[in-house]
Amino acid sequence: MGSNRRGRMDQKTYLVVGNKPWSYRIFSEKICNLPGQWRYISSIEELETIPLQEVSPEYVFFLHWSRKVPQAIINRFNCVCFHMTDVPYGRGGSPLQNLILRGHRETKLSALRMVAEFDAGPVYLKEVLSLDGSAEEILMRAMQQAAHMIEAIIKDQPQPVPQEGPVTLFKRRTPAESELRAITSLTALHDFIRMLDADGYPAAFLVQDGFRYEFHRAVLCSGHIEAQVVIKPLESHSL
Repeated sequence: MGSNRRGRMDQKTYLVVGNKPWSYRIFSEKICNLPGQWRYISSIEELETIPLQEVSPEYVFFLHWSRKVPQAIINRFNCVCFHMTDVPYGRGGSPLQNLILRGHRETKLSALRMVAEFDAGPVYLKEVLSLDGSAEEILMRAMQQAAHMIEAIIKDQPQPVPQEGPVTLFKRRTPAESELRAITSLTALHDFIRMLDADGYPAAFLVQDGFRYEFHRAVLCSGHIEAQVVIKPLESHSL
C-alpha cells in the first residue's frame, strides 16, 4: 500500500477547466485516461476554491473557455487554452463564426500559453482543423484534437514560441446578430445556420408576424436547404 501511495504521489497533476457538455465528454472519454492525476473543473469559482499551491498542477488546460481567468492563476501556473484560429490571425471572440463568415473551410487549432491579453500568448502547438459540418460537429472535432494536443504537450513538454506576424482581431458576436438578414445565396444561408447550430449558441432565427423561427440541422441540397425549424411566440423570447 505504501508503494502505491508513493506511486500516486510521484505522478504529475493536471487540471482541465471547461463548462460545455462536449468539454466534459472528451475529458471523461480520453483525457482522464492519460498518464498522471487528472481533475475536471467546471467553473472559475470552483477553480478558485482549490488550494492550487498544494495541488501544484503541471498544467491547467482550458477547453472551449471564453471567460476571463484571474491574473493570479495565469501568473502562477502553466495555463493552456485552445483557440480556433491560426494566431495571431483571428484573436478574439466567436472565432468559429467569424471564420465561416469570412469563407474559411479550415483553420488551425492553436494551443496557447495564457497571458493577460486574450489569445496573445506563445504557441505550444498548432493542428489543422476542418470547418465542415455544424458548429457542434466542429466543436467536438476541436475537442478531439485538443485531447491529442494535450497528450503531446504532457509527453514532449514543448517550449511555447511567441506569435509572429500581423494581428487580426475578431469581435465577439451578440445574440441579436443571429438574425437572418441580407443573405443572397443558399450556400451563405447554409453556412450561417450551421455556424450557430450548437448547444448554448443563439440559433439562426427570423421574426415574422409575432413568431420567432429558429433553424437547426440544415442540409444543403441541390437547389434548396432542408432544416429543422423551432417556432416560438415572440413574447416568450426576449430579443
